[in-house]
Amino acid sequence: MDRRRARAGALILAAGAAAGAAAPLAFPLREARWTAPSALPRSLSYEPPECLRPPPGPAEARAVAIGRIAFRTPLLLGGQAARAGMSCATCHRNGRGNADFVFPGLSGAPGTADVTASLMSSHRGDGIFNPKPIPDLAGPPSRLKISRTAPGALENFIHGLVTEEFDGPEPPPEVLAALGAYVRALQPGACHGGERPLRLADQLAEVETAIALARTSDGDTRRLLLAAARSTLGAIDERFAGLAADRAVLREADGELSVIRLGRTGFTRWDSTWPAHRRRLVRDEHLSLYSAAKVAAALRAR
Repeated sequence: MDRRRARAGALILAAGAAAGAAAPLAFPLREARWTAPSALPRSLSYEPPECLRPPPGPAEARAVAIGRIAFRTPLLLGGQAARAGMSCATCHRNGRGNADFVFPGLSGAPGTADVTASLMSSHRGDGIFNPKPIPDLAGPPSRLKISRTAPGALENFIHGLVTEEFDGPEPPPEVLAALGAYVRALQPGACHGGERPLRLADQLAEVETAIALARTSDGDTRRLLLAAARSTLGAIDERFAGLAADRAVLREADGELSVIRLGRTGFTRWDSTWPAHRRRLVRDEHLSLYSAAKVAAALRAR
């Protein structure tokens, strides 16, 4: 490990410890680590509207769906961000901004991030603390710094963000193109309504969409989609803290996806067991941290 890597590793551990002063790491929801303390009860239970324009045809719909899944998985970014459990959606919730984001070493005021911080990047770290407001990707195009119409510009920007800003692995070409399709589909005219409750049904749908896409993908794209499904199961598992039987079901489902991802089996067992697993989780949702009241109570009990 070179000195830059060692320093970055030390920084991420220090940041986690500092975050723990406001939101102890024993608290089960990872989002608490990078959320302003005053915003925790609301931010952990509600999310902004996505503002996603319906794709015009099946090919674009598939691309947008793959991009949406990749946008939400820490595996895409890799490096220190993935170790902390962060994804593109950490700073851009549902493709928007995140006015409550606070992470030691990255943020100044809530809703800001230093994109040239050595904490996350050995390529772009400049040693200067200069956090900037996190942009709303569904905001007016005039406020975004990258053109969405110039051929390849958005994909080149995303590629640099993944591989340099976050020291992540080279994204599969299909996934990179899909990320561009997803970001382009985020448009102000598609915004409807205000904040909405964070629901188990939405995250279960993300798991099932990732698996459906993986069935018709191959190579690195397939592996990333299956890993994304497992990551979402992990996020669901956090919400079922204290519910041992439900967490056992989630561990079983995760194990099945792990075997599939390694290419050792197909989806036959998953198809036979997942419907019952899903029904059990939906049945117990009211007991979990998908309940805003239970989140608030858990925060008070910290």
